[in-house]
Amino acid sequence: MDVTVLSLIDGAPSCGGPRTQVLACADALRDGGATVELAEAPDDAGIDEVLNGKARIVLAADTDAQIRAVLRRAVRLSAPPPSKRDPSLEADRTVADLPALAVLPLAAEPDLVARLGLPRAPADVAAAALGGRVRRTDVLRHDGGGVTIHGIRLGGGDRVWRGKIALDDTTLSDGGESLVTCVVANAAGYGEVEGLPLCDPDPADGKLDVAVAAPYVHGLLRKRTRLEVRRGAGRAVAITPVTPVPYVDDGVVGELDRKRTWWMERGAAGWYVMA
Repeated sequence: MDVTVLSLIDGAPSCGGPRTQVLACADALRDGGATVELAEAPDDAGIDEVLNGKARIVLAADTDAQIRAVLRRAVRLSAPPPSKRDPSLEADRTVADLPALAVLPLAAEPDLVARLGLPRAPADVAAAALGGRVRRTDVLRHDGGGVTIHGIRLGGGDRVWRGKIALDDTTLSDGGESLVTCVVANAAGYGEVEGLPLCDPDPADGKLDVAVAAPYVHGLLRKRTRLEVRRGAGRAVAITPVTPVPYVDDGVVGELDRKRTWWMERGAAGWYVMA
């Protein structure tokens, strides 16, 4: 069995050589009878080279964003043009099953590892990759070409914003009211914001969870401001900000200044798990 242990790097190959966790995992894989290649990818082309191979993949990662980067390339390699969609795909899928990954935590642990109950120790990650048992979970795609495996939070903090938010055929905000935050969640890490419970997503239910928090004033004599939370789950959500709004997507910070639509790819992602 061939296994590639992939590390994402910035710029030139690391001078200090592979990380301790990578070496420990590689040793465990070899002890299990695998032929192991250590690969470092500084860019998309390097990731594509590994994805186009035939080996099972162990991804060494510190963050959700690194895992997302690999899945984004896997989608790009797998997704056909809309005019050539595979008729054998289910109605809620636009891509075939993506290659399974074993995730090897490094100095920091990606939040997704705990949320999905993936193995953590190098020897356990190696055993999962060798065992071949795969758990499939959902992935979010959006019309900007990206993917999300965990969730997106728009707004938050003291700054209110306005935007139209439509979940399938249901309008959660018409764009005319102030909003504090909006969450589009696939896994539980984005189910709560600053102590406020918003939603309880299941990463394998074939639905994305959306929650919108809007302030409202109540009381006749002593006026108080509270948050109203509107929740829903469905196949797709379109968000059109009236003014640019900051967001965090799988830990990556950005600003949304135009309409964006996210939709669910049920069971598209695969993860090697312990037998």
